[in-house]
Amino acid sequence: MGARRNTILGLATIAAFVATGLLANAGAQERGGAPGSAEIDYPGFAAMTDDVMAYRDTRLVSLDDFNAMKDEPDTIILDTRSAMAFEMGHIDGAIHLNFSDFTDEKLADVIPSKGTRILIYCNNNFEDDVEPIVLKRAPLALNIPTFINLYGYGYENVYELGELVTTTDEDVNWVSTLQTP
Repeated sequence: MGARRNTILGLATIAAFVATGLLANAGAQERGGAPGSAEIDYPGFAAMTDDVMAYRDTRLVSLDDFNAMKDEPDTIILDTRSAMAFEMGHIDGAIHLNFSDFTDEKLADVIPSKGTRILIYCNNNFEDDVEPIVLKRAPLALNIPTFINLYGYGYENVYELGELVTTTDEDVNWVSTLQTP
């Protein structure tokens, strides 16, 4: 009798587990989303990306305009590459915040206000294609998610370096903070 009872309890447990999963899936479908984290909204990100695409096209600037803008009040240059890449080299005057560290709080710590003009660039702005600016696949260039995320966090006064340059161009003002032995 004990084995039969254990079998029945085991089957009941499995049935309850399956039913819970089915109910959770039905709830997610009812809310209009697939099962997963409620804190991940891929459709929302895709919609924002579509909204930002045309806007971003109007915010691409030449190196001359980038340099003229960087000297104006209430303007920062934001470098969102890794800390090591930033230390190996960056545009002089840039502030570093790794893209993966974007939160409301951390952005507010480095950007004075939502109205601050933010100038961005990434590896794919440099034809050198050597450390620390190795080219990425064009659709995956860091400028794109950086622009979208800044916009999504409410920082809409963003301009992006829109041309290919070299770190040796004196107008780029490339500097390194690494100490050489």
